[in-house]
Amino acid sequence: MLKSDVKTYTYKVGKNNYIVINIFQSATAHADNGNVLASNAVNLKIYKNAKGKR
Repeated sequence: MLKSDVKTYTYKVGKNNYIVINIFQSATAHADNGNVLASNAVNLKIYKNAKGKR
């Protein structure tokens, strides 16, 4: 594993709350000819609905 980067953002739209998690990972490998670079990215969005008054 060469690099791992995690960023989180929280924001509110109306009465709804959102959490966005960005995960970026990169790794290197060895090859006989040339260079090899592997990268991986994941985006998660977590949603919470605010309950209204009754």
